[in-house]
Amino acid sequence: MGWLDFFKGKPDVVAPLDLSWLRVDMHSHLIPGIDDGSKSMEESLGLVKRMADFGLEKIITTPHIMSEYYRNTPEIIAMGLEDLRKSVKNEGIKIQLEAAAEYYMDEIFLEKVKNGEKLLTFGDDYILVETGFINKPQMLLDIIFHLEMAGYKPILAHPERYQYLIADKKLQEELIDRKLLFQVNLLSLTGFYSKQVKEFGEMLIDRGVVALLGTDCHNSRYLDMLETLPQHQKVYDKIRNLELINTQL
Repeated sequence: MGWLDFFKGKPDVVAPLDLSWLRVDMHSHLIPGIDDGSKSMEESLGLVKRMADFGLEKIITTPHIMSEYYRNTPEIIAMGLEDLRKSVKNEGIKIQLEAAAEYYMDEIFLEKVKNGEKLLTFGDDYILVETGFINKPQMLLDIIFHLEMAGYKPILAHPERYQYLIADKKLQEELIDRKLLFQVNLLSLTGFYSKQVKEFGEMLIDRGVVALLGTDCHNSRYLDMLETLPQHQKVYDKIRNLELINTQL
């Protein structure tokens, strides 16, 4: 031991990831083979097992519904959920499984809303919606308005990742003023996407406008990075004290 070692002390020990305080993850892609998430039932089971080990009690998985890429329907998602539930039960994994969807907001989605088509929701008529990451959709506010008029409570998935929103402070204030529900990805707070995304996510948390948190889990790489969240001690402590809708689902 060198003389400098006397001044270093013991290395900091980072606790393992604990999500028991969150109770419910409401954003993930775990039904195999229907979007850009899990590719097989074996992969899905591994992901669900790890998420249960983090202390989660329930997973509401949310496959993409995108008119040009993932043309999922409530029926396709329901069948996939049933298969996943059976496999999870057979493996003896103790966790509740439900499904909704992550809807891409475009003209076709707006028509579905206007026509009164069946949309997949969870909890108290919450519906998870997303946009492209670079450019603001021209019909963003129009779609939100029609969803609310139809009785839905839209949740904007990972707003911290939208470059157009980061750059547009006026739009930020407009969405906040109309009390749109924001869901931040836990991975954003690890720097997984970028430093800019991390900082914007933390700003939204500090402003008290984040209503939900989610893993947005697609594969094992997401969970590997998620396990580093306790290393970001300041924000990790902060989010565990938030009043979140997750705990009511």
